[in-house]
Amino acid sequence: MKTRFPLDLRCALRGTAPALRGLGAMAVLALATGCASGPKANPADPFEPLNREVMRFNDVVDDALLIPAATAYRRVLPSFVRTGVNNFFGNLSDVWSFANSVLQLKLENSAQTFMRVNVNTVFGLGGLLDIATEAGIDRHTEDFGQTLGRWGVPSGPYVVLPLLGSSTVRDTAALTLDRRGDLLNQVNDIPWRNSLYFLRVIDTRSNFLRASQLLDNAALDKYTFTRDAYLQRRKNEVHDGDLPDDGN
Repeated sequence: MKTRFPLDLRCALRGTAPALRGLGAMAVLALATGCASGPKANPADPFEPLNREVMRFNDVVDDALLIPAATAYRRVLPSFVRTGVNNFFGNLSDVWSFANSVLQLKLENSAQTFMRVNVNTVFGLGGLLDIATEAGIDRHTEDFGQTLGRWGVPSGPYVVLPLLGSSTVRDTAALTLDRRGDLLNQVNDIPWRNSLYFLRVIDTRSNFLRASQLLDNAALDKYTFTRDAYLQRRKNEVHDGDLPDDGN
């Protein structure tokens, strides 16, 4: 039984960095665990039957649209162009990360992110070049779901959203503000805005293609594996790796 990295566009709405980090963790975990047992009851996932159906729908869209588009994207565009596109969207997402770092009272992270945006925007040709990373200014990716978690809002049950993929009740509720904080949403020209959204999604998915090959030959229950990896990653993001006993 072959398994493939599932469609998950949620991260594309706020940039590619968290998606890439999570994907790397998933790939390493898959290679380390090899085979996994079938689905098990999980108190964090009371909607599992419905979630599995939504994942199957997402996989159909992924197979029919995103994988072909992302494959063509990688074949047609040279790597330096793709890197520039990825840097550009990452710089845009840093603005919302800055706002959420401030809301979480992470002063050092806020200062570094503020510097990143200014350095990359001014000296990196509007963000096409990631000068800040080369200068040692770290990226701190934050969203409003993490902000809610930082102030004690529990994650709630795991849910799989149509087209957007893995989430939780808390993160789903935060999507409205994440959307408002997305600078692409400020583009008034609708055709241009939609084109940029699609480009960002394809750019994100294209970065998954190689890593997803590592999972193709792993005999895993894809749903369980994706759920557990996502929930663990979100816990680490909310608590900066310093998990409380309850893990929320």
